[in-house]
Amino acid sequence: MVFSTPIFLYGFLPLMLAVYYLLPRPARNGWLAAGSYFFYGWGNPLYIFLLLFSTLLDFVCALFIPGAGARTRRLLLGASLLGNLGLLAFFKYSGFLARAAHDLTGLPGSDALGWLGALVLPLGISFYTLQSLSYTIDVYRGEIQPSRRFVDFAAYVALFPQLVAGPIVRYSQLAADLRNRRESRKQFADGMGIFIIGMAKKLLLANPCGAVADQAFGASGPDIASAWVGLFAYSFQIYFDFSGYSEMAIGLGMMFGFTLPANFRAPYRSTSLRDFWRRWHITLGSWVRDYLYFPLGGSRAGRWRTAVNLILVMVLVGLWHGAAWQFLIWGGLHGLLLTAERLARALGLGRRLPTVLRAALTFLIVTLTWVVFRADSPGEAWHYYAALIGGLDPGGPAWWTGQLVLTWESLALLLLAAVVTWGGHSPSRFIAGASRSKWVLLTILFWICLIAMGAQSGNPFLYYFF
Repeated sequence: MVFSTPIFLYGFLPLMLAVYYLLPRPARNGWLAAGSYFFYGWGNPLYIFLLLFSTLLDFVCALFIPGAGARTRRLLLGASLLGNLGLLAFFKYSGFLARAAHDLTGLPGSDALGWLGALVLPLGISFYTLQSLSYTIDVYRGEIQPSRRFVDFAAYVALFPQLVAGPIVRYSQLAADLRNRRESRKQFADGMGIFIIGMAKKLLLANPCGAVADQAFGASGPDIASAWVGLFAYSFQIYFDFSGYSEMAIGLGMMFGFTLPANFRAPYRSTSLRDFWRRWHITLGSWVRDYLYFPLGGSRAGRWRTAVNLILVMVLVGLWHGAAWQFLIWGGLHGLLLTAERLARALGLGRRLPTVLRAALTFLIVTLTWVVFRADSPGEAWHYYAALIGGLDPGGPAWWTGQLVLTWESLALLLLAAVVTWGGHSPSRFIAGASRSKWVLLTILFWICLIAMGAQSGNPFLYYFF
């Protein structure tokens, strides 16, 4: 089920809200948990059991960790890690590893596990695995106390607004809301406003930009202009798609009394790659920092060890996004670029550049790395890079691509996307103290979104596939 579809807006959400506010407070977490499991099982009910297994495993392990001895504590933590990461590895990476073994070794029988590649990735498994693991690890570290009520913990793990594609929420961030939240009309109204803005990003910007990007990336030989327009379109698509989902999730959470953490903070205004990763997918970045980068030593073990840590962590971030070579390359590229940027900063290079120029250069570098992320294979990425510098033979297909991509509509769309990206305010800032005129604009925007939703096919959010 997708937020920007009629079944969600006209059916699921009104029912969830109506019953939620009719129930007494002690029963509301149970209703949220039940509704969230229904939401998750809409596409494939069997995957409910995976979510339930992960939830039960971490609840039980964390429950016994505080009073156990050192060895038992390590065994309980190990069981949580093995169970969660084992499921993630089986469903997400076993097919890739089987194909890689066959392609790299060519040994007889190495293709016997090819059936693993046909496994369907359960929606949201990459997100709720990290979220549930953070709970067990934090209990093991003594940073939080385990939940004593399974229904509260189940509501935390399965909370439908952020279940499928984040934000990745720590238990400590929702513990107070799970125990004793107080919903208010203002919070509900602000949540509605943020939800509308997120939906507009998805339907009015991300989806049209995606159509332009698909034309360019799907062409056999785009010319230079078409390739660059398609690349900028994809850069805007993935930003508005993912940030739009995150804002819809935050808005939905507010409607039910929860305060979810921000996941984006104007990342395309960053003046460095380091700054970009502090603004893009913030909850993943903080998770990786606290549970991978710091335990590896972070930046405290010397220049070369820091470089190795950065590259290794970014490769794992790439692998988290998808089980394919292009994601590994994309993560490795960012690791190398972050390392080079760190070295340049130590040498005092680039500090005198104007802020606008540094922001433009960062945006260009990030956009160029999206080629690898968007391509279906490293070969296709290399092919598209060649198109960006005019390295392809501009034959008949290039002319057709230009007719489809280089239109006044697509150029106007990119201009609008640029204005919103660099000229707009954050949704929370726009909503804060919203006047009557702003709510008139939001209402009009909502109706435009409903019209667009009816005209578009219900394509899911990009991060549903990660």
